[in-house]
Amino acid sequence: MTPMPPSGSNLRGAVDLSSLVNRPAAPTSGAAGTGSSATPGATVPVPALVLDGTDANFGELLELSNTVPVLVDLWAEWCEPCKQLTPVLERLVTEYAGKFVLAKVDVDSNPQLSQAFQAQSIPTVAAVIGGQPVQLFNGALPEAQIREVLARLLEVAAEQGVTGSAQVADSPAAEAEPVEEPLPPHHVEAYEAIERGDYETARAEYRTALAQNPNDTMAVAGLAQASLLGRLQGKTLDDIRGGAASAPQDLDAQLLVADLDLSGGHVEDAFDRLLTLFPAQDPAGRNTIRERILELFEVVGLEDPRVAPTRKRLTALLY
Repeated sequence: MTPMPPSGSNLRGAVDLSSLVNRPAAPTSGAAGTGSSATPGATVPVPALVLDGTDANFGELLELSNTVPVLVDLWAEWCEPCKQLTPVLERLVTEYAGKFVLAKVDVDSNPQLSQAFQAQSIPTVAAVIGGQPVQLFNGALPEAQIREVLARLLEVAAEQGVTGSAQVADSPAAEAEPVEEPLPPHHVEAYEAIERGDYETARAEYRTALAQNPNDTMAVAGLAQASLLGRLQGKTLDDIRGGAASAPQDLDAQLLVADLDLSGGHVEDAFDRLLTLFPAQDPAGRNTIRERILELFEVVGLEDPRVAPTRKRLTALLY
């Protein structure tokens, strides 16, 4: 399900962290420490942009959140979707060059934080801004959706006066601000359209990019992601699952549930649903399912380990 971007109205009271805020300060253990107040736009030294958040050191991370937003990734070693999501978050925190830090919380080792963030399922991603918690999303979402959430998160942080940045201690300032290659114009337009929820315009921009360069793999992936977001826009989880349950022969309803599953990180469920539907369809229905599966491959990434076995099953069904 498409995550609800954070807003100023839902920043406070979402999670009870009082037991962690009010405990005595723990000895510094490599997380981070800041002063009790922060100057807007200040730079704070940290040992790394990706930190381990624990029941013992989270008070320090709460303090850090007065200067820079702290993204919280609640995970566990046995959680397969976590293994897909965490590397994306780690890459994005580096790409954003200190605009936020990432705190990884192993829920099995840190039951207080797990309870405080109400992590009923994992992965769960939250944030802390100025000591206040923000619930973000559950599941291993597509990268395009995660970028949307992060963009809104930084907007909310700015509204709260949390506009600092984190810099790895002893690293040159120039290294903290890497120069990125500019996106092609149509990609920029598509990304801006996605940020404002205009997925039709985003699809049009990606199609134009592909018309100009059919080998633009970023445009192929972007078009698939924008199409997925567009199909889910304005629909609730109950609407989608209820519609599929009441019309098990309705291919469009079943395709939409697969979209929902994949967007929530249940990638295997999405692919299995589509492959199970395949044999009972007429040629047109089979082709629709085949095209949808290939599109969802682009959403999760062709290097995703779940793509190869799904492709093998699809090939067996086709031939």
